[in-house]
Amino acid sequence: MVEEKGREIIPVLRDTKSTRHRQHFICVTLCGIGTLTMTASDANFSSLSLTNKTMTLSFLTHILRFSYSYAFFFHLFPIRNRFFVTTLLSRELLSGIEKEVKAGSLPPNVAAGMEELYKNYKNAVFQSGDPKANETVLSNMTVFLDLIFLDVTDPFVFQPHHKAKRKPFDYYMFGQNYIRPLVDYRSSYVGNMPLFIEIEEKLKKGHNIIFMSNHQTEADPAIISLLLEKRLPYIAENMTYVAGDRVVTDPVCKPFSIGRNLICVYSKKHMLDDPELIEMKRKANTQSLKEMAVLLRGGSQLIWIAPSGGRDRQDPHTGEMAPAPFEASSVDNMRKLVDHSGPPGHVYPLAISCHEIMPPPMKVEKEIGEKRIISFHGTGLSVAPEISFSEITAACGSPEKAKESYSKALYDSVNEQYDVLRSAIRGKKGLEASTPKVPLSQPWN
Repeated sequence: MVEEKGREIIPVLRDTKSTRHRQHFICVTLCGIGTLTMTASDANFSSLSLTNKTMTLSFLTHILRFSYSYAFFFHLFPIRNRFFVTTLLSRELLSGIEKEVKAGSLPPNVAAGMEELYKNYKNAVFQSGDPKANETVLSNMTVFLDLIFLDVTDPFVFQPHHKAKRKPFDYYMFGQNYIRPLVDYRSSYVGNMPLFIEIEEKLKKGHNIIFMSNHQTEADPAIISLLLEKRLPYIAENMTYVAGDRVVTDPVCKPFSIGRNLICVYSKKHMLDDPELIEMKRKANTQSLKEMAVLLRGGSQLIWIAPSGGRDRQDPHTGEMAPAPFEASSVDNMRKLVDHSGPPGHVYPLAISCHEIMPPPMKVEKEIGEKRIISFHGTGLSVAPEISFSEITAACGSPEKAKESYSKALYDSVNEQYDVLRSAIRGKKGLEASTPKVPLSQPWN
């Protein structure tokens, strides 16, 4: 089949006047063949059962066929004809999903989620007005759907401390490239950029840094990296995220999670979902804390944690979005780990605003597989000066009061920064929303 399609298309390419078109076609074709070859020789692939190998190669064959069509159409057809061509390629991509469902290699609920995600992502990227939106959607979604399918056939299992997988496939860059078209950089901002630079300097000196942050969407790690990658690629790529169990079990989330450094924990919000698993979850969390302690003893660690235990959600009555309250016990446990690690440690309040990119459900759901709404929108990130536990709690009369006071101080700072970001983005004040405590900038310009 591959050879047949090659024989059909290559003569046409020989007649075209554009060498660039031929080069693009050859590149995409080789990438498709390379994907099949790399997969077949990969150690993980070799360990699959014969059935799983067959299903995986079947889906990759769909991708290779799509690569041919993609290369041929998008580099031979003039711009004015691309709408029709894009429609054909989109249908081919979606038909590949349907074929795998009929073959029994893809669960119907996962397939439905893949189709819904494709349509929502396409609509969001088109909102950007990018003339290359068609190519971006097809390229990113082809890879994404492939990764979901591969995980369904051979699920990736996360360890308590997961290191970002960058080879042979770079999952980190996949996540960056997928979320980047959803960010409206014209209305995105970073607060206190000089402080981020200072934080990077401390990291390189062996200090540990903890970001106590609000949590808005599943895309938070990518948004943080995207807003910092141009000026501070070290921070963008080396942050470790304390991640709840849902982002390491949901097939749609897992490809993004594989590309991040993670400490995997079970969120308190889902600890009691299944009574039979409570003890297992507690033991797993204890092991994750031990892994984190080992990391911190080595120094130069940058760890992001959301002490609220979950994502921020809209007020059902007002529709307003605000950072969810911090759990004082989570803040205190993290502080103690840092204090007892050995190297100097610093705790900073971090605010992130990216709710519109990928808003969560209105309420916490027990089941995996939530509906995902996606939009093109401005985003924001801000950090404030570190908050000292001893200074905040000097007048507190008891350990409990000290714990609550410190958590509140961090939360209040996150709220203050969030309000500035909200004014800049949703209030459309832009850089004029800056305050003495939260000066805004656009470090990618």
